[in-house]
Amino acid sequence: MNSNKKAAKMVGVLFILAAVTAIIGLILYDPILNGPDYLTRGSEYANQVIMGALMELILVISAIGTSTIMFPFLRKYNETIALWHVCFRFLEAVIITVGIISVLSLLTLSKEIVATGTQDAASFQASGTVLKAIHDWTFLLGPNIMLGINTMMYSYIFYRSKLVPRFIPILGMIGATLVFIAGLLEMFDVFSQLSVWGAILSLPVAANEMILAIWLIVKGFNESALTSLSEKKKATR
Repeated sequence: MNSNKKAAKMVGVLFILAAVTAIIGLILYDPILNGPDYLTRGSEYANQVIMGALMELILVISAIGTSTIMFPFLRKYNETIALWHVCFRFLEAVIITVGIISVLSLLTLSKEIVATGTQDAASFQASGTVLKAIHDWTFLLGPNIMLGINTMMYSYIFYRSKLVPRFIPILGMIGATLVFIAGLLEMFDVFSQLSVWGAILSLPVAANEMILAIWLIVKGFNESALTSLSEKKKATR
């Protein structure tokens, strides 16, 4: 029981860490992604951008951590979905990592402009546009599409297994659906990701993660549900 509570606390802490580092990373990236003169002045914010990249690396580690630590608990109900959850969470982490590389490459491009002293920044515009586009697409596919799929899988198991109170996975499944829909609408340019509608549709999944995190830190997984799942698994062997 003690080890189960420790694992639950770790998952809760990692969920919070992932949310905090994602927000900080996005804020720190602002000069290189949204500045009107990002090609010529982006290098001035090199340390800030690198700190943003480090924050997102922590996000990647946290995301992988939540899936791998939850796996032994999720597999007690459905091993296939639990394994899919780990695989899709790794895929989400890979997508985010590609986004990190694109931002750091954009920083390198800005440094190159400054180092060469070129007055023709337009010659670098195409490369800058491509790198920003890569980040924008990874930001869409990772925190929206993949997040929706991952949240739906673990929320479904939590709902059926009663490892946590059912109102939490219900909110999770609603949030997963909405953030997935938001991703699709953003792909078809109905609205941008950093918009009022994007924020509204992402709010339930963010609330679910924080409520789940706090519950796991304070209460942990339902021990009676864990015992019941273990007994059922043994009976099927």
